[in-house]
Amino acid sequence: MNRITLSHSSKSAIASALLLTTAFGASSAFAQESAAPADESDENIQTAREIVVQGSIGYRNRSEDAEPILVYDEQYFQRFEPLTAGDALKRVPSVTFLSDVIESDGARLRGLEPGYTQILINGDKVPGSNADRSFFLDRIPAELIKQVEIIRSSSARRTGDAVAGTLNIVLRDGYQLDGGYVRAGALRFDDGEIKPSFGAVFGGALGPGRILLGANVQGRYNPNLKSSLRYSYSPENNPDYATDDFDNREDQTDTRDGTDYAFNASYDIDGETTDFEISGYYVKTKRTEDERSFEYNHPTNINGSVRAVPAGNLLSDNANVNDIDQESYSISGKLSQEWSLGKTKFKAGFARFDDAQDETEYEIDFNRATPRFTGDVTERRITDKELYFNLEHAFNLSDDVKLIVGGFLQNKDRDTSIGEDRNRFNLTTAAHAWDQFSRNPTEFATAADPLLPPPGGLNIIEEDRRDLYAEVDGKSGSLSFLAGLRYESTDFTVNDLTVPAVQSNDYSFLLPSASLKFDLENGGRITMSVARTNRRPRLDFLSPALLEAELGDNDLLGNPALKPETAWGGDLGYEHKIGRTGVVGVNLFYRKVNDLIELANTGVTGSEGAGTFVLQPQNTGDGKVYGIEFDLSTNLGFLGLENTGVFGNVSLLDSKITDFGGKRRFNGQSKYVYNFGFIQDLPKLGAAFGATYRKQGGAFDRIVGEEIFTSYGADLELFIEKRFGKSFTIRAVGSNLLNGSKDERFNKFTTISDQLARSFDEYELESEKAGPVFQIMARLAF
Repeated sequence: MNRITLSHSSKSAIASALLLTTAFGASSAFAQESAAPADESDENIQTAREIVVQGSIGYRNRSEDAEPILVYDEQYFQRFEPLTAGDALKRVPSVTFLSDVIESDGARLRGLEPGYTQILINGDKVPGSNADRSFFLDRIPAELIKQVEIIRSSSARRTGDAVAGTLNIVLRDGYQLDGGYVRAGALRFDDGEIKPSFGAVFGGALGPGRILLGANVQGRYNPNLKSSLRYSYSPENNPDYATDDFDNREDQTDTRDGTDYAFNASYDIDGETTDFEISGYYVKTKRTEDERSFEYNHPTNINGSVRAVPAGNLLSDNANVNDIDQESYSISGKLSQEWSLGKTKFKAGFARFDDAQDETEYEIDFNRATPRFTGDVTERRITDKELYFNLEHAFNLSDDVKLIVGGFLQNKDRDTSIGEDRNRFNLTTAAHAWDQFSRNPTEFATAADPLLPPPGGLNIIEEDRRDLYAEVDGKSGSLSFLAGLRYESTDFTVNDLTVPAVQSNDYSFLLPSASLKFDLENGGRITMSVARTNRRPRLDFLSPALLEAELGDNDLLGNPALKPETAWGGDLGYEHKIGRTGVVGVNLFYRKVNDLIELANTGVTGSEGAGTFVLQPQNTGDGKVYGIEFDLSTNLGFLGLENTGVFGNVSLLDSKITDFGGKRRFNGQSKYVYNFGFIQDLPKLGAAFGATYRKQGGAFDRIVGEEIFTSYGADLELFIEKRFGKSFTIRAVGSNLLNGSKDERFNKFTTISDQLARSFDEYELESEKAGPVFQIMARLAF
C-alpha cells in the first residue's frame, strides 16, 4: 500500500484489522500496513478521553508517503455519528453510492461499479459475498474506525484489484488506545420506529503487550416508500404516453429491519527486534427485508386516499419477505523479526463468510377471469472461505532507501447452493371482497415441495493465487518515491453441478507501479503516479450454465474462460497546506481499461425463438475513465475564526465506452458528487454544532433488455454536541433532513433488435423516498 512507518501505532494498526480483515477475508502483503499521519509520533497513544471529548475540530491529514493518499481521522467523521464505514465515506471525495435511500453499502470510487474499488481493512484485502467480489461497507461499525485512507493509485505491495483506487479502513488497536469508553443511544425513524445502538471499546497493557477489545450492537432499520408508473411506450416514441399509454401503477412499502452484532479483539507485543500480533473478529447480521406491493390499473388513488381504491382497480397483491442471516469470523497472526539483513515478516490468516437467505414471494393476480395465486420459495446458501500466507523481507539499501521483496499465497473456496420451488393455482373465492389492507397473500401459502437448484445454482469455485512482488521505496531531500513490480498468477476452477461440468482457467499479469512526491518550499506538494491494475470477472459470469430468458427474452450463458479486465492509469495532483491544520488539493486522474467484460451475442437463437439470442459475457472492447477532484479542509483562522472549521470536496467524473447500443459512460457512474459543511466549536460552553450537505449527479446504466436513468435528491445532516467535563459527551444528530429520494426511469425491451429500434416493451417511472432519521448518542470514557 504505502511505505511502512515502523512505529508502535503503524506496526500494530494491522492487528485490529486482521479482526475485520479475515472475517471478511484477508489477502494481501504485509506492506499494506497503514501509514501514520505526518504528525504522529512513535509513542502517541490516544486516550479514551481524547476520543470521547474532542478538544479540537478534525481535518484532513497529509500523508508522508510517495503514493497519493488522503487521510481522514475519526475526528473528521465522529461528530456526525456515522453508523457504518459506508456512512463515514459519504463525506470524502469521489465516493458515490447507488444504494437505497439512507443506506450506504457498495462504495463506488470515482463513480465506477463497486467491483472496481479495492476495499482494505488495515491494509488487507477483504472479500465480499457479492457476485462482483465487492465488499459492503455497511458491515463495518464506524465505532471501530481510527481513520480512512483514499489511495488514488496502486503499488506492488498490494494486490492489483484497484482500477478505480483503494479505500483503506484503519481500525484501532491496543497501541492506539489507552483506556475505554462506552457509547449508547437510540435512533428514531420517520415512521416512529426506535432502534438502540450500543458499543464499548477498551485498550490497555496486558503482560508484555497490549490488548484491544471491542463490541458493538446496532439496530438497523430503513422504511422506504416506493411508487411506480408503467406505460406501454416511451416518451421518445409517444409524447402523450402519460394519458394515452398508461398500463399500471405499483405502490410499495419496503422495510429493512435488523440488528448487527460485532466483536473484535487483538493482542500485540512489540519487542526490541521481534513483534507479534494475533487478532480475531466476529460479525453477525440478522435482517428481514419486507416488501408489500399493490398494482392498480389507475394512475392515481381515487379521492386522494390510499384506501379509496375500488377492488376492481387492483391488478395484483404481492408479499415478498427475505430473511437474512449472515455470519463471518476470522483469525490471523503476524510475526516480524529484525536482524542483520533487514526485517522479515510472516503473516497467516483464515476467514469464513456464511450467507443464508430464505425468501418467499406470494402474489395474487386479479387481472384474470379467475384470480391466480403464485408462491415462490428461494433458499440461498453461500459459504466463502479463504486461507492465506504472506512472507516479506525489507533490505535497507541505505538510510533512506529500502528494497522490499515478498510472496503471497491464497486459496479461496466458494460454495453456492440455491434451491427454488414454485406453487401456482387458481383461487375460486379470493376475488370476493378482497381487502388488500387487511388480508395478505401469505394466507394461501402451501408447504413447499423439495427445493431444486436452478441452472447455475449449485456450484463450487476454487481460486488459487500465487503472487511475487518487489518494490524500492525511498526518499532523497524533498523527493519521495517508490517503484515496484507485482506478478499475479491465478488458477481457477468452477464445478457446476447443474450442468454438470468442471471448467478450469488460469491467467497471470505483470503489474508495474511508480509514484513520486515533491515537497515545495511554500507548503505545496506535487504527486505523480502511474500503475497497471486489474478487475477480476464476476463470479456469477463464470458458471457454464444457461439461464433462459434472463435478459428480456434473451438467454444468458456463463463463460468460465473470462479473464480479468486490465487498466493503465495515472494521477497528477497538487495540494497546499493552509496554516497549521488546513489543506486544499486538486487531482487529475485517467484510466484506460482494456478487455472489458461485456455481454456479446453468440449468434445462437435463444429459447424464446426467432429474434432472441444466447448472450455471453466476453472480454471485448476498451474504455476510459477520467475526471478532476477538488478538496478543502481548514479552519478559518485567517479570518480570526480559529474555532470554525469548513470542509468540502467536488469531483467531476466522466468516462467513455462503446457497447452494442453505441457510446455511453461506464454503467452507474454519476456525473459529479460534492459535499460541503462546517463545524463550529464553542469552547467556553463546552459545545459544538455543524452541518453537512451532499449531492451526487445522475447516472445511466445500459444492459441488454433494459436502460436505467437514476437521480438522487440532496442529503442534509445537522448535529449539536454538549461536553460535560473530560469524560462525557452527548450529541443529537439529524440526517436525511431533506426527505431524500431516489428516482429511476426504466426503458425495457424484449429483444436486442427492439432495443436498437427503440421499440419499447415497457416504460417505467419509479420513485423511492425515506424520511429523516434522528439520533441521540452519548459517550462516557473510563
